[in-house]
Amino acid sequence: MKAPAFPGPADTALPRRAGVGFKPRHWPAIDRGDPDVGFFEVHAENYMGAGGPPHRMLESLRSRWPLSLHGVGLSIGGEGRLDSEHLMRLRQLIDRYQPAGFSEHLAWSSHGGIFYNDLLPLPYNAGTLSRVAAHIDQAQTALGRRLLLENPSAYIAFAEATMGEIEFLTDIAERTGCGLLLDVNNVYVSAVNQGFDAAAYLDAFPLHLVGKIHLAGHATETGPEGRRLLIDAHDRPMDDAVRALYARLVARTGPLPTLIEWDNAVPAFHMLLAEAEAADRIMRTAEAPRHAVAG
Repeated sequence: MKAPAFPGPADTALPRRAGVGFKPRHWPAIDRGDPDVGFFEVHAENYMGAGGPPHRMLESLRSRWPLSLHGVGLSIGGEGRLDSEHLMRLRQLIDRYQPAGFSEHLAWSSHGGIFYNDLLPLPYNAGTLSRVAAHIDQAQTALGRRLLLENPSAYIAFAEATMGEIEFLTDIAERTGCGLLLDVNNVYVSAVNQGFDAAAYLDAFPLHLVGKIHLAGHATETGPEGRRLLIDAHDRPMDDAVRALYARLVARTGPLPTLIEWDNAVPAFHMLLAEAEAADRIMRTAEAPRHAVAG
């Protein structure tokens, strides 16, 4: 079946540089300092109100830097159809700000009218594949654009799974025409928690479908039987192991739009900017790409 002809990662206006998540508390430093950053990203659900100070800041931000919207509430993997009112508000936000890209999570966060404060994982099998593909078709049709689907962080494996994550994501993209958001920290968290090789995972990933990368920090806890357990915390700088995986990745792809995620224990803006500058340095020193990516 031919996928819908929505704009893809190659058509995004996001620069192939590092960007940061926008936090309103940072606005004075951003407005005063005019930082040299590739783009800003916001969680779409934080801007679904009609107006007020959040929109005034976002309007000013959008006039000066490219903007990326990242959704956290569509519940792409949920059992029922997507919430039509949520899609309508999201479409209004997209029409208002004309962001350079929109992305969502491969997860579910609502059921039976109840919304959870978590992005919950899915078993990878034929039933889930059909449901997620239908939801992405619904979302892309409602929004009038191609979305990027983010690989999740995982803490357990499902007995009901009949396919691997890369196979699942590739099939979803081929069925729907969506692109992929490759979260390198999520790959590393899942690899440690489930005992697979993160580098091998990235080597096998369909890089031609990647429109954006996410980088973040993770926390380390002690799991069952004293095993190390990583938590996708977004509350600290990226780990050296994640940084090395990112460098290895962009040595293959060349520069790609790369977001620094830091959503908890948010530091002063200069610390976010330092993380973005570090990612930009890695991209500048990357070898010439050997594979065509995002196009």
